[in-house]
Amino acid sequence: MKLTKPAEHMTVSELAGYIDHSVLKPQFTLQEVREQITAGIRFGCKTVCINPANLPVAQELCKGSATGICVTCDFPFGASSTESKVAQAEIILRNNTKIHTVDEIDMVSNYGLIRSGEWTAFGNDIKAVADAVHKSGASIKVILETDALTLDEIAKASDAACTAGADFVKTSTGFYTEGEVKGATTEVVKVMLDAVHGRCKVKGAGCIRTQEHFFELINMGIDRMGIGYRSTPVVLGYMQ
Repeated sequence: MKLTKPAEHMTVSELAGYIDHSVLKPQFTLQEVREQITAGIRFGCKTVCINPANLPVAQELCKGSATGICVTCDFPFGASSTESKVAQAEIILRNNTKIHTVDEIDMVSNYGLIRSGEWTAFGNDIKAVADAVHKSGASIKVILETDALTLDEIAKASDAACTAGADFVKTSTGFYTEGEVKGATTEVVKVMLDAVHGRCKVKGAGCIRTQEHFFELINMGIDRMGIGYRSTPVVLGYMQ
């Protein structure tokens, strides 16, 4: 994103426009889901990011607000068939109503294909879902799960995802368990920004827990960040 001023000089409202407020814990009760969606709206976040089962609740609560809805697809592993991913995206978007539409889909890529060097299959998987999402007027973010990848793989995957129709490439699910979890490091985000070269946007997610890190990524030119529900008030400066 082209900066007009450094993060340090932005208003809280401007900063909140970078945030997808994450409400993805599978163990959340419906009351906890409602509380966290309401918090995301209260903070003025760009979207609340939810699991598909919670879409009706998000549509109800986001009605009349400036906060959009982002729904995950094939989360958190990305290992379903392409047909299954397309079907899930279509079902999510079919539930769009006059109450509040779904603005964005966050789809997990098949990152095993990245590690295998199967770039045609990787791109075809993304393109099929992107085409379905775009038919409904929504945007698609493609999660690469960067903690599972080398920097070279991240660069190649970012380029391939953009070519396949991704509106955003995104670092992480926040649910990776097979190794060290670093999330949206400045090194990884720089690799992604350089690889896409403005052709699509970049979303960082995972381990963004301080205002210093949040500001650093904004000043690098990142477009969006997935922030855990506990960290949103921290990065916005409500909790120091």
